[in-house]
Amino acid sequence: MAASGVFAESRIKRMPLAKPPFTLGQIKKAIPPHCFERSLLRSFSYVVYDLCISFLLLYIATTYFHRPPSPLACVAWPMYWILQGCILTGVWVIAHECGHHAFSDYKWVDDTVGLILHSAFLVPYFSWKYSHRRHHSNTGSLEGDEVFVPKTKSRVAWYSKYLNNPPGRALSLAGTLLLGWPLYLAFNVSGRPYDRFACHYDPFSPIYSDRERLQIFISDLGILAATFVLYSVAVSKGLAFLICIYGVPLLIVNGFLVTVTFLQHTHPALPHYDSSEWEWLKGALATMDRDYGILNKVFHNITDTHVAHHLFSNMPHYHAMEATKAMKPILGEFYQFDDTPVYKAIWREAKECLYVDPDGGAPEKGVFWYRNKF
Repeated sequence: MAASGVFAESRIKRMPLAKPPFTLGQIKKAIPPHCFERSLLRSFSYVVYDLCISFLLLYIATTYFHRPPSPLACVAWPMYWILQGCILTGVWVIAHECGHHAFSDYKWVDDTVGLILHSAFLVPYFSWKYSHRRHHSNTGSLEGDEVFVPKTKSRVAWYSKYLNNPPGRALSLAGTLLLGWPLYLAFNVSGRPYDRFACHYDPFSPIYSDRERLQIFISDLGILAATFVLYSVAVSKGLAFLICIYGVPLLIVNGFLVTVTFLQHTHPALPHYDSSEWEWLKGALATMDRDYGILNKVFHNITDTHVAHHLFSNMPHYHAMEATKAMKPILGEFYQFDDTPVYKAIWREAKECLYVDPDGGAPEKGVFWYRNKF
């Protein structure tokens, strides 16, 4: 590894370690003021637009897919699953935006819309809202961050080195994309370690404070209501019907969610910090904007404006691209963007970013970089 901070193998330039020569206030001044304005009507228009497409796809699938001969149905259903999964990921992003109070000027509206939408995805809205808020408050901190917290070499599981090969990597990625999100919600897998069992569905989980516990119960009621609706559909139409119209698209949504989040926070150029080096602004900047092509728009630009989102999380998504363009001259080398195709990027990051450790002999002992050599 070159002393200049450039990975010799991949030629990836690391993020600067110096204290940013700007403040959050200076960044905000560079952004047009209207970018921080939330429009209830405009926000709802995106919900209605996405749901109209989703229900149109559902109508086509339930009305026509039983009619084609079997070979055509084998093509039609995967197309439905992929398209529906993409559209519903956009709906998921809007629900996430509600949790940041970026949907409207009214918190009760944001929480109501977010609770309904996230419950439909079997996501406990308030539970994840609070843990995700702590992620934004502690991004890049090895001690305080809530999710995708990398391990140091000494804490890596013993079997990891046996998975550090193409078949093992493919198996790990498949398991992560398929099960990573529900395992995180239920068992805090890949999350911050707690002194006892942590679960997003448990109102008494150590993730939450006493004043938050009532809303965790409300989140659970939302999940129960959604589960009852799904059960009723299964009883009425059959389990296979439910899996085809809802189950498989949900798996695709979950896979996209893990992919997007993983690639936003996992990159050889991004540092992590211990308490001796971590500062909020440094941590917030240690995120990566990516290019998903046409899916940038489908996912409401959560993919290519994530740096702006971490700096100003209550900014609505429809202003984030303009804000990103405005703040890039201020950020300079502190702005991180990688246009590597997603399928290549996720394989590379799964290969190169296995654990973090500080550079040997470096003066910054509290700065940790991704590595892959056992």
